[in-house]
Amino acid sequence: MSTTHTVVGEEGVPNTSRGLIKDRARQLKDGYLDRTPLFQFILLSICFPMWGMAASMNDILITQFKAVFTLSDFASAFVQSAFYGGYFLVAIPASRVIRRTSYKTGLLIGLSVYVLGCVLFFPASQVATYSVFLCSLFAIAIGLSFLETSANTYSSMIGPRRRATLRLNISQTFTAFGFLGGALLGKFLVFTDGDALHERVADASSQAERVAITSEALGRTLAPYKVILVLLLVLVVLIAITQYPHSKPLRTDATEQKASIGETLSYLLRNRIFCAGIVTQFLYVGMQTALWSFTIRLALVLDDGLNEKEAASYLIAAFIAFFVGKFVANLLMTRVDEDLVLVVYSALGMATILYVVAAPNFTSVYAAIVASALLGPCWATIFARNLDVIEDKRFTETGGAIIVMSIIGGAVIPALQGLISDATGSMRFSFIVNLFCFAAILVYFLVLRRRVGGERELSASAATADAPGSDRAPSPEER
Repeated sequence: MSTTHTVVGEEGVPNTSRGLIKDRARQLKDGYLDRTPLFQFILLSICFPMWGMAASMNDILITQFKAVFTLSDFASAFVQSAFYGGYFLVAIPASRVIRRTSYKTGLLIGLSVYVLGCVLFFPASQVATYSVFLCSLFAIAIGLSFLETSANTYSSMIGPRRRATLRLNISQTFTAFGFLGGALLGKFLVFTDGDALHERVADASSQAERVAITSEALGRTLAPYKVILVLLLVLVVLIAITQYPHSKPLRTDATEQKASIGETLSYLLRNRIFCAGIVTQFLYVGMQTALWSFTIRLALVLDDGLNEKEAASYLIAAFIAFFVGKFVANLLMTRVDEDLVLVVYSALGMATILYVVAAPNFTSVYAAIVASALLGPCWATIFARNLDVIEDKRFTETGGAIIVMSIIGGAVIPALQGLISDATGSMRFSFIVNLFCFAAILVYFLVLRRRVGGERELSASAATADAPGSDRAPSPEER
């Protein structure tokens, strides 16, 4: 910032960065702002559907690639492994770039690399091998790692501290539109009417006919990425011309505080609640990815009369349920504390997954859709609550990056579920993995509630001790 000689008071300092669309909020010493700049917050939140769209397209691609390349459930889950592996490898480097530059720079890098990854899909469709498509998805994930590392932490910081968790939950609500949009693009631009693709491939009368069917199917995967490219380019331009706040903690002379990577990691590793939050987020992302990756497969397995386009309707329903669950959770969080909301949601999630596993009929698909509703507030609340336990805000960017790295759960849990499905021959039973993930979320938020309750008791005791007359001798009754 160019405010090196400005003393930071309670009122904060103005934004002096460049941009045609101005930011009127004032930067406070702890990195938060005195108000939430509405246009900047909305534009930032519009970035959230872009990774939701990419993630839900993976669920479409898994079904398409399984038929085209004749893959097992375990092998088809490597779509998610390539995607979330990119997140894992790039999150820390992305956080250091953001640390040295700005959140806005992180957003622009992420969107630009995302564009490049989408472009790579076009030569990949000509080469027509599974590994080349995985490389394209890995490139998209690198861009998304920059984008999520920037946007999730930024959303929690771009306004008053007391509303950080609610702000991130509102931004994450936009993600649901991305999930839904990706599923709709897949249903209407990738899948076709008639027999299921795997049946048409199996019934091909010659190798030439089989090649023609699979080539056409791969070609249709390009259509959604053309739409995504247009949206990304518009976002890049709008963010580039908008003035964004730095939202980083300041010294009293308004210069940004710095922390080395060694000091940061040492601090975070000593924070046991933060480390538990990382494990919880790992399991949550894995559960979300696995649940949605196999929703279409579950419908196809339980009803032989469905094709991929018809089965995709259940994935769309799952994304709508996710949005509804998130919206209801946001309303609840304005009335009760977020920890209690997550305790109730995760307990209901466990019961719903048990039904998916136990029900020997198509109603288990509907139960999986209900489970999607109960995912709603998880990511944003785990993320914001875990950032909140980082008391020294110099470590916020790297802490946020490590939370983003936990997205690698999306590479592990679906592969584990696919392995169980292949080993047992039961897609329904494989959902048992999600039961343990919901249980971990339940335990984490029970611990947080107990911790917050303990802090309140200590604060009340301290207030009592400081009150006039608190140093009197105890009465016989008190003894």
